[in-house]
Amino acid sequence: MNLQEMIYVTCFLFFTGISGIVLNRNNLLIVLMSIEVMLLAVNLNFMVFSVQFDDMVGQICVLFVLAIAATESAIGLAIICTYNTVKDNIQF
Repeated sequence: MNLQEMIYVTCFLFFTGISGIVLNRNNLLIVLMSIEVMLLAVNLNFMVFSVQFDDMVGQICVLFVLAIAATESAIGLAIICTYNTVKDNIQF
């Protein structure tokens, strides 16, 4: 795949995540998964440009974004579990 095709893939993934947030604001779990898809699209974009320009900075940014995404998932899941025990439902 060339650079333009990979940019199309990352744009599709990113806008899929945005549409998941816009269309499903009531379900917190789907919103968190949509944020994860958006972060992974950005990571893929960083990796493509890092390989294209033969630079390690993009790959280092990917590591930081993955660490932030893992933390966000863990905290979000803890919030969902706590909210579910209090309200017996994860819908807003």
